[in-house]
Amino acid sequence: MSSADPGQVFREEAAELLADLETALLQLEQNPDDREPLDTAFRALHTIKGSGSMFGFEAAASFTHHLESAFDRMRKGELTATPAMIGIALAAKDHIRILIDDPANADTAAGERILARLAEQSGSATMPAPHRQEPDDADDRATWRVRFKLAPDALERGTNPLLLLDELRGLGDAEIVAVTDDVPPLEELEPTRCHIAWDVLLTTTSPRSTIEDVFIFVIDETELTIEPVLASSPTPAPAPTMVCDLPDPSVPTPPDPVQPVTQPPQSKADAGPEKGKAQPVANSIRVPAERLDDLMDQVGELVIAHARLKQLISDSVDLQIKSVTEEIERLSNGLRDITMGIRMVPVETLFGRFRRLVRDLSQELGKDVLLTMSGEETELDKTMIERLNDPLVHIIRNSLDHGLEPAADRLAAGKPRQGRIHLSARHAGTRVLMTIRDDGRGLDRDRIRAKAEEQDLIPPGAKLSDAELFQLIFHPGFSTARTLTSVSGRGIGMDVVKRTVDGLRGTIEVSSTAGGGTEITLGLPLTLAIIDGLLVRVGQGRYVIPLFAVEECVELPPDVERRHAGRNFLNIRGALVPFLRLRDSFNVRHPPDPYQKIVIISSGDKRVGLVVDQVLGDHQTVIKSMSKLHADVANFSGATILGDGSVALILDIAQIVAAGQIQEQRREAS
Repeated sequence: MSSADPGQVFREEAAELLADLETALLQLEQNPDDREPLDTAFRALHTIKGSGSMFGFEAAASFTHHLESAFDRMRKGELTATPAMIGIALAAKDHIRILIDDPANADTAAGERILARLAEQSGSATMPAPHRQEPDDADDRATWRVRFKLAPDALERGTNPLLLLDELRGLGDAEIVAVTDDVPPLEELEPTRCHIAWDVLLTTTSPRSTIEDVFIFVIDETELTIEPVLASSPTPAPAPTMVCDLPDPSVPTPPDPVQPVTQPPQSKADAGPEKGKAQPVANSIRVPAERLDDLMDQVGELVIAHARLKQLISDSVDLQIKSVTEEIERLSNGLRDITMGIRMVPVETLFGRFRRLVRDLSQELGKDVLLTMSGEETELDKTMIERLNDPLVHIIRNSLDHGLEPAADRLAAGKPRQGRIHLSARHAGTRVLMTIRDDGRGLDRDRIRAKAEEQDLIPPGAKLSDAELFQLIFHPGFSTARTLTSVSGRGIGMDVVKRTVDGLRGTIEVSSTAGGGTEITLGLPLTLAIIDGLLVRVGQGRYVIPLFAVEECVELPPDVERRHAGRNFLNIRGALVPFLRLRDSFNVRHPPDPYQKIVIISSGDKRVGLVVDQVLGDHQTVIKSMSKLHADVANFSGATILGDGSVALILDIAQIVAAGQIQEQRREAS
């Protein structure tokens, strides 16, 4: 196993911290008096500066220090989080990212301009230089009395008070006294609880802020006072406690015969595991995405191997072998579910990226826009999250640029001055529905029709529903925008959005109301790796229909065409459902089975029946990509390997339904 690159580990941690910083800055911009995002931003900057210096990213650490100093002044009430200051901080955050990810190509002049703007906004001619621990100078030394008491459950949450004391000792001369007043009798003592407070006399050249920074990650749960001790003040009398024997290896510590049971609780690592009680451990670990991909591949191979085993023993009468096979099936299903769960991440990680996008674009376009979200806790496969970023960026850009009206137009139309964009996600069966809704002017139905007729996409006067008409905006090169702005015309069209979503085996539905806004809904599978499918046979070939699209299976009445005058319709409990004969679509010459079946599938509000020769049953489908040669073959979204080693193609439901609609339209036209 290869060892991790410390620099890469820092980059990954810094990426998360910078994301937290951006979120905190945007929250602070909305609520400048909110202390929580201010503290979050400061902690992120403090950690990036400290860790950056530790891992050799000196330029990033030095640059971050200036921003950290400004936010420290905000915490003290010396500065206000104005929109201008937040804008500078966001630009600084982007520059820090470059300094960390690609320092060789960092624009030094751009960084200096940011610092100059920061100094101007903060009212300082120059920002203070990064703090360095200087040799002791008797004239600059000051004595502080630091008293702190951790939360009772601090040890259980992994806080080690000895590390805090070591940091204080690193700032100068420290005399440390443990306050044991709250230590209970031995029979009531809980060794995992923190009962001790500390009183520290610290003589140091460091400012008060540096002492406060020692407690930056526990400040919310700690009782902390930091008071200067004047030179003329008498030396504080020692508290009626025992002196904490800080580690001094040169001086052996004699046992205390008076208070043998009041030793401060050892850290859990030192104390060893307590019998019969679970020990706290880290609740998450960082794993490279490539390893998760490899794990998923191995699980996929296991599922295929199990299918082969199941096929081999299908005719066996050996009950023991059947029992073992069922046990393997249970284990492989459990492993599949766990592995898929590991790859699932909340869509908040995706939605959060758009706060900055909406902020910057709304300022660029001069529009007042509020972005709201719901369902951020909905989970989706990590690969899906990454691949959805660009399509959503483009849809949101379009909403901002073309959908939402300028403030004057909104007021004239009786709307609030501020436009709204809402992102939402929710589970719907085995799929996730992701919606982008705005309250703008809506799609211009007449203009879309005129443009489509102009480009010969539809015949003049063609009867199309709104949903069918709005789907035309996904045609390559289709645009109804009268003017191009700096936001639009960037080389990406809605056709790219649709192609990407199709590649994810997803669907797009559009609804819009003139003057009321537009809603675009993406229907997405939970994962791209393994799905539950319905295995069917058409002729001698076998095919997989994604189970999420299957509504029901019924017998094909032999006289159905006669009853419907030769038209491919089936009456399902009073509703007429069109159906396709897959053997016609696939040009199968093998004679049909005498009793064919119809699988009713749905895509959005459309229902279509697929006529097959036989329904073979459910099948765990490990999705394999089509080769480059077959990637453009319509009606199929991938392939899978069956238990006997043969290949079955996976039907593309959206394409099948679209083909059914076209077939029906042609039939009606004739």
